Amino acid sequence: MVMSRDQNAGRIHSVRNDNSTFERVGEFKYLGTILTHQNSIAEEIKSRLRSGNACCHSVQNLSSSRLLSKNLILPVVLYGCEIWSLKLREERKLRVFENKVLRRIFGPRRDEVTEEWRRLHNEEVNDLYCSPNIVQVIKSRRMRLAVHVACMGEERGCIGSWWGNRREGDR
Repeated sequence: MVMSRDQNAGRIHSVRNDNSTFERVGEFKYLGTILTHQNSIAEEIKSRLRSGNACCHSVQNLSSSRLLSKNLILPVVLYGCEIWSLKLREERKLRVFENKVLRRIFGPRRDEVTEEWRRLHNEEVNDLYCSPNIVQVIKSRRMRLAVHVACMGEERGCIGSWWGNRREGDR
């Protein structure tokens, strides 16, 4: 895959290396994460939400605990979220998914006045589930990864050595 700001970079349909030819693609899955030539996270989030929906449907009848099913679904949706750079559009999609799952877990409520069953409002769902919302979880995981990388010594050969090998004027 070619990642470039140049729109013409992907026009050649294959890359040749010695005796091997590799097809150029706009996106591919690597270690369970979808990578795109524009480095967009939108397709990855769509894929994670589809996986979360599938997981939600599969554990729907299996779990006896209400919150157990959310604890089973979140790891599926949040795989690799430490490197996500979220836009408001993606944050909204994640919150909509989370509220949908929580509504399934907590079920409908009977209105005290009309005595009819109704679906829970977002505020009611948030009051019932007092843990941090999915966007806050993603942000805390990103911060935890940033601290982890910052604490790595230069001898680890990661970002620290890259910064250590650069001249002061290049920073």
